[in-house]
Order: sequence, then C-alpha cells, then structure tokens
Amino acid sequence: MEIIKTPIEGVTILKPRIFNDDRGYFFESYSQRVFNEEVREIHFVQDNESKSSYGVLRGLHFQKPPFCQSKLVRCIKGAVLDVAVDIRKGSPTFGQYVAVELTEDNHLQLFIERGFAHGFSVLSDEVVFQYKCDNFYAPQSEGAIAWNDPALNIDWRIPADKAILSEKDQHHPLLKDAEYLFDYNENLY
Repeated sequence: MEIIKTPIEGVTILKPRIFNDDRGYFFESYSQRVFNEEVREIHFVQDNESKSSYGVLRGLHFQKPPFCQSKLVRCIKGAVLDVAVDIRKGSPTFGQYVAVELTEDNHLQLFIERGFAHGFSVLSDEVVFQYKCDNFYAPQSEGAIAWNDPALNIDWRIPADKAILSEKDQHHPLLKDAEYLFDYNENLY
C-alpha cells in the first residue's frame, strides 16, 4: 500500500496495490499493521456504509469531544468527491481543505484525523460509500459547518442547484460562526 501525504497534516491518501488478471482483481483494503506503522496507531471500532444517488451531498460533519472520530473512507461503487476541512483553531491550515476523488476504479482511501469536518458529493449515478471510525457515533455530539460556506469556496463538482441535502445539512453555520471548533493544541485522543 502506498501512503500519500496531503498538504494538510492529518489527512492522508492510501493507495492499495491492485492485482489484476483475467478473473478480476484483488487488493488488501486494510491492514492494521501497515496502518499503525505507516500512518499512525489506531483502533477502529465502527464501520458504516451509505448508498446515495447523483447530486447527494453529505456534510460537512464532525463529532465533538469526547466522541470525536477519525475516519478511513472509501467508495465501493461509483465516484465521490470527498472533502476534509481543517477546523482546528490555531492550526497553520485552519479553514483549508483537501478534496480527493474516490472511485470504484481508483480504490483510493482517505484517512481523516479528529479535528476535521468531513463531507462528500456524489458524482456518479449511484454510490456505495464505506467508512471506518475510531469512536462510536454519538448523536448528542454532532457538529457541522455549512457545505457552501463562501470562505471555504469548495468546488463540489456538482451544480449547487442540483445538490440534494438532508434537512439538517441545509442549516449548518458558516465556519466563522460555528459553535464548537477544535483546538490545534488539544489532545483529541
């Protein structure tokens, strides 16, 4: 597996080694040993999966302490634009983001540390999206920022008028108005 650093500390791309032949393909999608040695030590406790159609936009979500989550995400079917926004106050990259296209063909995965808001937009007709989390979901700990915050200026690669959002995702605050953000110097583990 190739580990690819991004311009923002805390967001890492994982590119598996694919073995193709006339029967199809095989790859190791996750190895605790490799992850611990090459990225950081972690203990994932929950796997999630979602299915969405073109134009669905989920995000930008995070969980507040003590239920913060790191995530390892991948697209099993279709294509998404996956986005991680640094919301750690005091971070040299605060308010910046990494956007990576994850597809069923490129098999890339994105690791997002605690202290980031996360979201994705669906670029294909249908998507099956999976993610591993290192903490359990806690609804009372939900946090989010607006997907269309002009200060972030994220190109979600779908027209804004075609974005399909949940009721909650239509009403999140701008980053500058967010109630809770992480402290860059705070230990989130």
